[in-house]
Amino acid sequence: MKKLLVTLCFLSCTLGLVAQENLTLDYYIPQGISYNPNIPKPADVIGHEVGEWHVTHDKLMFYMQTLAASSNRITIEERGTTFEGRPLLLLTITSPENHQNIDEIQKNHLALTTQAGSNANVSNMPIVVYQGFSIHGNEPSGANAGLAYAYYLAAAEGTEIEQLLENTIILMDPSFNPDGLQRFAYWANTNKSNNLNPDSNDREYHEVWPGGRTNHYWFDMNRDWLPVQLPESRARIETFHKWMPNILTDHHEMGTNSTFFFQPGEPSRVHPLTPKINQELTAEIGTYHAKALDKIGSLYYSEENYDDYYYGKGSTFPDVNGGIGILFEQASSRGHIQESDNGILTFPFTIRNQFTTALSTIEAAQKMRVKILTYQQNFFKDALTEAAKNKTKAIVFGDAKDAAKAWHLAEILQRHKIKFNTLSNDLNTNGKLFKKETSYIIPMNQRNARLVNAMFEKRTSFTDSLFYDISGWTFPLAFNLDYQELNSFSNAASEITELPPLKGTIGTQTNYAYLFEWNEYYTPKALNKLLNNGIRVKVGKSPFTVEGKTYDYGSILIPVQNQKLDSDQLYKVLTQIAEESFINITSVGTGHAMGIDLGSGDFETVEKQEIAMLVGSGITSYDAGEIWHLLDQRYDTKLTKLDTEYLNRVDLSRYTAIVIPNSYGGLDKSVTEKLKTWVKNGGTLIGFCSTTEWLAKNEFIDLKFKKDTLVAKNISFDQRQNYLGAQVNGGAIFEANLDRSHPINFGYKNKNLALFRDTNIYIEPNKNSYNNPIQYTYNPLLSGYISEEKIKLLKNSVPFQVQRLGSGRVIAFTDNTNFRAFWYGTNKLFMNAIYFSKLM
Repeated sequence: MKKLLVTLCFLSCTLGLVAQENLTLDYYIPQGISYNPNIPKPADVIGHEVGEWHVTHDKLMFYMQTLAASSNRITIEERGTTFEGRPLLLLTITSPENHQNIDEIQKNHLALTTQAGSNANVSNMPIVVYQGFSIHGNEPSGANAGLAYAYYLAAAEGTEIEQLLENTIILMDPSFNPDGLQRFAYWANTNKSNNLNPDSNDREYHEVWPGGRTNHYWFDMNRDWLPVQLPESRARIETFHKWMPNILTDHHEMGTNSTFFFQPGEPSRVHPLTPKINQELTAEIGTYHAKALDKIGSLYYSEENYDDYYYGKGSTFPDVNGGIGILFEQASSRGHIQESDNGILTFPFTIRNQFTTALSTIEAAQKMRVKILTYQQNFFKDALTEAAKNKTKAIVFGDAKDAAKAWHLAEILQRHKIKFNTLSNDLNTNGKLFKKETSYIIPMNQRNARLVNAMFEKRTSFTDSLFYDISGWTFPLAFNLDYQELNSFSNAASEITELPPLKGTIGTQTNYAYLFEWNEYYTPKALNKLLNNGIRVKVGKSPFTVEGKTYDYGSILIPVQNQKLDSDQLYKVLTQIAEESFINITSVGTGHAMGIDLGSGDFETVEKQEIAMLVGSGITSYDAGEIWHLLDQRYDTKLTKLDTEYLNRVDLSRYTAIVIPNSYGGLDKSVTEKLKTWVKNGGTLIGFCSTTEWLAKNEFIDLKFKKDTLVAKNISFDQRQNYLGAQVNGGAIFEANLDRSHPINFGYKNKNLALFRDTNIYIEPNKNSYNNPIQYTYNPLLSGYISEEKIKLLKNSVPFQVQRLGSGRVIAFTDNTNFRAFWYGTNKLFMNAIYFSKLM
C-alpha cells in the first residue's frame, strides 16, 4: 500500500512537470466532449495559458466580461468596488431557459426559507450553488482555476452539461479579494524566472510585507462574513441573501507540504446551532470530491484539522443560514513551481485540483438536488418551530448615550435580512435603560432566529477545546451595548425596513461655550476636526451639571472667546462637524455649574495629534491594518505609516503619538534607543499585545507578568498537540471593572466592559489601585473558551498600564482594542490613549 501511494505521488508530480512545460487548457478540462468554438478560451483573451502566469485581476475581469458577452449561459454584474476601485464581479451561470425565468426561479427559491414555502414541492426546482475563489489573494489557485471553470461552463456541449445547467443556478465569484489577488500576482510574476526554480529559498516564494493575503487595509476577509464591515464582504453577503444558496464553496490554499483538504472537518468542532444533518450532507458531497480526485491521482484528506465553529468564515456562515458551506484547501506552490514533501508542486497542478473539485461540487449538487433543497426547506421550518417554543420572544439592545454604536449593529442586522423594530416607548428592564431613540428590538419569531442566536448568544461550555478561529463573538458585547432577552415583544413599534441615517445636532448660537459628552462613538472624529480647524478645545476631568444637563467624565468644552474664528464662523464650523460626526453639541450661556465650573482647572487643553504607526517586517499586518482602517475610514484622521526598514532614518520629533501594533520580531538596538529618547522628550508610545513584553524587556515600562507553571501529566505523545492546543486562547470575551474617572475610560457609562482577547499575556496589577483603571474581574469569562489553567492567570490581572518615561508616556494594552473592525466597544480606549495620555 505504501509503495502504491509513493508511486501515485510520483506520477502526479511528474504529470505536473509535464503540464508546466507543455501546458494547454486540455490539462484542466474534461476530454471526450466537444466545446463550442465560438466561446473564447482564456489564452485568447488574457494572452497566456491558465497557470503559465498568475492572472492579474484586470485580466481575470476582462476574460469574465468577454465570456459573458459570448455565452447565453452567463450574465455578469458589478456589485460595487473594493477600496482600490476594482469591481466586485458576479457571474450567474445556468441554462438559457433558466435565464429567461431567473426572477421567478429566484422568487420560488427564496420562498423555501419562509413559512409560505414550507410545504412547496421542490422536485422540479433548480439548486443554487455559490462558488467563490481566492478570498486570500496569495492563495491564487482558486481564482486561476476559475478561468478554466468558467470556460467549461460556457463552452462544454452535450446532454450532461445541458442537464446540469437546467437543474443548477451557479453564482460564480471569480475573485473574493481583487486587491489582494492583484498584489500577489504582481509579486509572483515579477519574480518568475524563465528557468523555473523550485528551490523554496528563491525570492519568488517569500512575499514582502504585508503579502497578498489581505485586502487594501490588510484584513483577512474570510473572517468578515458575519461582521460584514468591508465592501467586498457587503457585496457577497448581499448576493448570499438575495439567493440563499444551498451550497457555498470557498477555495483556499494551505502549506506547501500538505495535499488537498475538503470538508467536513473535525466532527467534534461543529457549532451546536448547526444541525447534524448538515454535516451528513457535507460528508456525502465529499464522496464526489474523493471520487474526482481519485480519478486524477491527487492525494487528499478530510475530517481533520479544520472546523465548522466560527460563523464568520465563508465555509461556516452558510451552515447557520440553511445552506452547506464547504472549504477546500490546496497545498500552495506560492509561485510557479516549488519543492515539497510530496514532490515538485507546480502551479498548474494546484489549479487542476481546484478546478476538479469545483466540477465535483456541481455534480454533487445536481445528484443530491432534491435532498439538499428539502434540507433547506426544513431548516427554516424547524427554526420557526424552535422560536415559537422559546421563552425568549425578543431581544432589545441599545445605548442611552451612544446612538451610533447601536445603529451600526442594526446596520449589520439589516445586511443579514434580520427583522427588527424600533421601541414604542423607553424601556427600563433589569436595571438598564433603553431609550426609544437609541435602541432596537428583535423579534425571535422570524426565519433568521438561528442567525440571531448565533450573533447574540453567550457560550462558555464546549465539547472540544481546540478552535481554528475565535470561540466567542457575542455582538452586543463587541459593541459595548446594553441588551436584554425579553419574554414579550409588546414594546415594539414599527419594523425598520430602511435604517434612517445617523444625525448630529447643535443648539442655538451662543457667545459663551459649547459642550458635548464623550460617549458617542464618533466623538474622536469630531475632536480631530475641531483641532484641525485650529479650535481651542478642553476636556473635563470631572462630572458637572450646567443649565440642567449633566456631563460625565471626559466631556468636551469649546469656549467661544479667544478663538481664531469669530462667533459666527465658529458656529458654522461646529454645525458642520456635528452633522458629519453624528454628535449632539449643546450651547450654554454660563460657566456656572454644579460640580466644576467651566473655568475650572479640571478642564485640560487637548492638543492636536500627529499620529504615526510602525508597519513592515516584525509587525502583524492584521492588527496594523485594523488601526489604519479605524483612523482613516471611521475617524477621518491622518496616519503616517513608518516602515521598520527605514525607521532609523526618520525624524520622530514631528509626531505626538506612535503606535506599535502586535509585533513578533522586535526592533534593533539603535531604533529602540531612538524611540526611548523620543518618549522622554514628550511623546506617547502605545503598544499592543506582544509589544507589551518588548516594552517591558527594553525598560520602556515596568511590568510584572504572570507566568504559568504548566506541566503535562498523564499526557501521551500522540495527545500532546491537543493538550497544548487547549492552552491557546484563540479569541474569547472577558469582563473587566472600570475606574471611570481615569482618562483611559472617558466616554464609558458603565462600570464594566467586555474585552476581547486572544493572547496569553497576563500583567500583574500595580500596587496602587488607582493605576489599575481596567482590571479583569474574579470570574471574567463572558463568552468563549479558555482553559482552566489560563483563567487562573487572567483573574484580577490587568489588560492596560500606563507609566511616565521622562516627559512622555508609555501605554501598554495586552490585547487588540480594534479587532476585525467590528469590536466597536473598545475603539474608544485606543482613541483615549491618543488624545488624553497627558492626563494619565
